[in-house]
Amino acid sequence: MEALKTRILNEGQNLGRGILKIDSFLNHQLDAELMEAVGSEIARQFSHTNPTRIVTAEVSGIVPAIMAGKALGNIPVVYARKHKPITMMEPVYIDAAPSHTKGGEVMLMISPEFLHASDRVLIVDDFLASGRTIDALARIVQNSGAVLVGIAAVVEKTFEGGRTALAHWNVPVFAAATITDMSDGKIVLA
Repeated sequence: MEALKTRILNEGQNLGRGILKIDSFLNHQLDAELMEAVGSEIARQFSHTNPTRIVTAEVSGIVPAIMAGKALGNIPVVYARKHKPITMMEPVYIDAAPSHTKGGEVMLMISPEFLHASDRVLIVDDFLASGRTIDALARIVQNSGAVLVGIAAVVEKTFEGGRTALAHWNVPVFAAATITDMSDGKIVLA
């Protein structure tokens, strides 16, 4: 994904402590054409796994997940809520994950109404860093009885070890762009 890599290098800001600001095209303002290309690449990487549903976390994973869902034949996309709305009836699938950018821990919730044991689930998120958020989503998928078929991220930061932390799921992991180093204010892509 050369276009994504170019945007990261030209517009990304290394804020220190492993935090990459890419708000101009993903985490605040969105570039629909770029996200559509990312979604298409995710679909290309995972079409052979025959996913029936995509799961992501609120908020920044939603757009790449929708684009991947569209490219996979318009499969449903479910996002884990961080705050339980009054419309979400008990019981719910729930797990905790630390928030790198917000600090502290967030609860991720999905209604059983939208995640079934018969599903084949692809997880799509904006970042793969420590892997803890994606691991929490995978546990929710597991608790639902569904089958996890793969994990995709727009950006992976390999120096945070997330891919290794997720290896126990034994599914393919894909990142559209991979950052290998952010020390000394740099952004180094693989």
